[in-house]
Amino acid sequence: MNLLLLLNEGERDLEQIKKSLNVTTRSIMPQIKTLKSHNLIKQEQEQLSLTIVGRTIVKNMLPFLDTSRIIEENKDFWTSRNFDAIPPHLFSRIRDLGHYFLIEPDINHMFELPREFVDNIPKSKSIITFVSYLHPTFISLYLKASGAGADISLFLSESTLQKIKKDYLEQFNELMEMGNTKVFLCKESPKIPMITVTDWFCYICLFNKEGRYDHRDIISFDDSSLKWCHEMFDHYGTNSKRLYKIMGAE
Repeated sequence: MNLLLLLNEGERDLEQIKKSLNVTTRSIMPQIKTLKSHNLIKQEQEQLSLTIVGRTIVKNMLPFLDTSRIIEENKDFWTSRNFDAIPPHLFSRIRDLGHYFLIEPDINHMFELPREFVDNIPKSKSIITFVSYLHPTFISLYLKASGAGADISLFLSESTLQKIKKDYLEQFNELMEMGNTKVFLCKESPKIPMITVTDWFCYICLFNKEGRYDHRDIISFDDSSLKWCHEMFDHYGTNSKRLYKIMGAE
């Protein structure tokens, strides 16, 4: 597998292969012979390269390897998540999260918004967020971002809307009155605490299998992850209603 992946980058001679893979001639030659016999690699003079069949196999192998890497890097996290909120066509492309970071909760700051999220929101020029778990400092953070000129689209669950009406009405209406902020109510709310995508990072919170939010989150700066999250909003945004003002609870 490693030899196929190496040759996918371009042709190599034996010495280059040994150096790149940190192997000996004795250990690698049987592998080369086997791959030749299956018509996966070819040799012209001293140079080894992939055949058409070899390139096809590697092309189809890469998505599997990328998905495996995503899971294996933090297997305990991924095997304990509830994925009901992620549409099947997007879950099959979970590899698009790319080189992500798992944010583990600090026991001394368990109930604060994560520093990685708080530090990156003010640097963003456009922000799209769905939230069903409303942190007390969430609105003030977005007020600052909006005041700094960021274009904001907020998607709320029905329970979040009721929480705002009860506890944060004046502050939230101030946010809505800013010309660069749009607020939507999701008629079909995904079962997810929060998902955010900006012009340069995405932040994903998932419930665990018990339906609890344990403050273990994913952050990624890869372009593929931003595209993935935008598609998530495209999926749920079609069933949302824009709100222009929120009245108090009756």
